[in-house]
Amino acid sequence: MLEFVLVFAILSLALGAYWTMFIFPKQRAFKHKQKVVRSLHVGDEIVTYGGIVGKIVDIDVDSGISFVEIADGVTIKLLTAALQQVYDSQEIARNANMGLSDQRAERRTTLQRP
Repeated sequence: MLEFVLVFAILSLALGAYWTMFIFPKQRAFKHKQKVVRSLHVGDEIVTYGGIVGKIVDIDVDSGISFVEIADGVTIKLLTAALQQVYDSQEIARNANMGLSDQRAERRTTLQRP
């Protein structure tokens, strides 16, 4: 009987650890994503998951479809879930510079190895 209690305790701890490390962070990220998508309005400049930058022309909440203008007279139809974030050119430039500086640092360490 003691073995069953011990096995149950270990499995409960393992399940709790799995939940804490994998499930809970994904739920938190999903809720944050939903909050961002719900806060979008017509006229916002956005970036899609595909990296396309455009302006929201219309949002059909019932069908989950957004119409995004990516150039003058060019409107594409996207799933609202495919809209990643509001376009912030300074933040995107800062992230790109961080990526470039990381690559440069890697090259330097690779070149210095004998």
